[in-house]
Amino acid sequence: MSRLSEGDTVAGLRMAVGTFTVWPVRVARMDRAVAGRAMLWAPALGALLGAVIGAVAGLGTWLGWSAPLAALLAVGTGALLTRGLHLDGLADLADGLGSGRPAAEALEVMRRSDIGPFGVLTLLVAVGAQTLALAQLAEVSAGAAVVGAMTAGAAGRLAATLACLRRVPSARPDGLGAFVAGTVGVPAAAAVCAGVLALCALGLIHSPGLALVCAAGAALGVVVAGGLLWHAVRRLGGITGDVLGALVETAATTALLVAAAWA
Repeated sequence: MSRLSEGDTVAGLRMAVGTFTVWPVRVARMDRAVAGRAMLWAPALGALLGAVIGAVAGLGTWLGWSAPLAALLAVGTGALLTRGLHLDGLADLADGLGSGRPAAEALEVMRRSDIGPFGVLTLLVAVGAQTLALAQLAEVSAGAAVVGAMTAGAAGRLAATLACLRRVPSARPDGLGAFVAGTVGVPAAAAVCAGVLALCALGLIHSPGLALVCAAGAALGVVVAGGLLWHAVRRLGGITGDVLGALVETAATTALLVAAAWA
């Protein structure tokens, strides 16, 4: 690996942490090469955040709280650790697509700071589904909750990584979507996909069934998010930061629901 690529990798990790978490990180260099590395780091960060979320759910049940209460606090912790960035994107995309307006007007709806009825309803369903699915895993064991949440976190960010492949355009000339659109190459994306599937093997700590269902959940999550991506690109002309956030929440929720069905 060259010095330049090593520098890109470290700078990309810093950008990923500063962009996708609450931790303040100083990034000395910001360009599209660094942005591409940041999107490749995103699934690893998602797995780490998922580990925290699953641990909170498991700890809550150990302390004697009901599984739904522990899971709700865990999902809330995840939102705090990401500044609610992905949930905000999900709500904004729901409002934009739900408006039924042409692309330019829908993008303006998404740019507003307020949340409309489509966004509110979508948030309620997403957060509710994540909470109840995580609660079912926590009732099985703390380990199942941790592995399930890690898989969901990684799968969610993987969906955003794949949305930055070079054939996917940006809907706007500015913003996060424009900065990261087209920065991820196919070989690097394939390597990250393999890493996420390898992560699912942690389910073997509990049982082979959990490992298999985590892999199935991650795959289905990416597929469902891919359908949303196709619809968003068709309606809006490309990706935005809000679209990426919506893809994260969509894939993560799907992965958790699949794991909960097994539980």
